[in-house]
Amino acid sequence: MGPIYKYAVVVLLLVVVFSLAQALYYMMTDKDDDKRMAWALTRRIALSLLLIGMVVFGIWMGWLQPHDVGQ
Repeated sequence: MGPIYKYAVVVLLLVVVFSLAQALYYMMTDKDDDKRMAWALTRRIALSLLLIGMVVFGIWMGWLQPHDVGQ
């Protein structure tokens, strides 16, 4: 389960970055209506919260191992 879970976290991170880029594109191109940009940013926030939850759950289950930086 560990390697599949790590790939899922990485894919979700890439989707978050894509949503952020999508919001930037909508901000630059849409002049009259910014609902698409707001929706993209809302989706990014929801996906980011899901990503944080997945990381915490993965560490709790032992599938993800945090490294010891600074020790």
